[in-house]
Amino acid sequence: MKAIQIHEFGPPEVMHLEDLPDVTASTGEAVVRIDAVGVNPVDTYIRSGVYAFLPQLPYVPGGDAAGVVEAVGEGADGLTVGQRVYLAGCVGGRLTDAYAERVVRPVHELFPLPDNVSFAEGAAIGVPYATAYRGLIHRGRCQPGETLFIHGASGAVGTASIQLARAQGLTVIGSAGTEKGQALVREQGAHHVLDHSREGYLDELRELTGGNGPDLILEMLANVNLANDLAVVARYGRIVVIGNRGNTEINPRDAMTRDADVLGLALWNCSDAELASIHAGLGAGLLNGTLKPVIGREMPLAEAAQAHAAVLEPGAYGKIILVP
Repeated sequence: MKAIQIHEFGPPEVMHLEDLPDVTASTGEAVVRIDAVGVNPVDTYIRSGVYAFLPQLPYVPGGDAAGVVEAVGEGADGLTVGQRVYLAGCVGGRLTDAYAERVVRPVHELFPLPDNVSFAEGAAIGVPYATAYRGLIHRGRCQPGETLFIHGASGAVGTASIQLARAQGLTVIGSAGTEKGQALVREQGAHHVLDHSREGYLDELRELTGGNGPDLILEMLANVNLANDLAVVARYGRIVVIGNRGNTEINPRDAMTRDADVLGLALWNCSDAELASIHAGLGAGLLNGTLKPVIGREMPLAEAAQAHAAVLEPGAYGKIILVP
């Protein structure tokens, strides 16, 4: 089978499309023929060697994908050959193996993909939607009627957060740095959209919240924005750090005067019970149409290096998908 393999950590060019042995299912496992693979920023951090947990070399990158069950091992209860499924990064602590024509996974790491959801959309579920769900529900403790500010809402996690937050009854304010991104945020259901490339947009945020600030902020680039978040969040507000690319300096007094919480988020810290609740909620939302992943771009698997460069570019728009 064809797969992207990495023999050394480094720039995108260390990824190569190679022929690897076909995978087989053991007890409690299933082989999935992959139809679409989701590209996540975390894939690039692992590939470059800067992530907290690194796989043994060589390895096949990627944790999110969708496809069809091709074979099942003994004890693979609940799965049948021909069933549509999606794979989700961080379930079972796994963030690798998906950039391939086939993968083998334990049954509990595979989730039903409803017929109304395409394979590309299925590959966009795992890390982005689980992150958004955990940020809003588990870490952010959102409540209906609260105001949410998504600081960088046009990427995969941002659009997932808009959809989930609207379903939870929140007032949603999202920001993006391009006209295309702002249009997407608006299309996904945000009540208000801000241009975070323009000076004074945080003053607009204050005005939209009656001077109180948002109750909850989902922050996609904390090294740039965290200090500003602390200066605008509401009293007793929460800031959930989802993305960060470096060090930053804050004034702790901004947190003190508001009794504000700054909360980190990493999917690998989820318990099995939390992951089960996340994917139960996501499955229901996919089935009833509340959740609809946004696909920004589809590329051949052989262009994984270009995809890794694109996923970190400014002006995020939906999800980048690789097609084997």
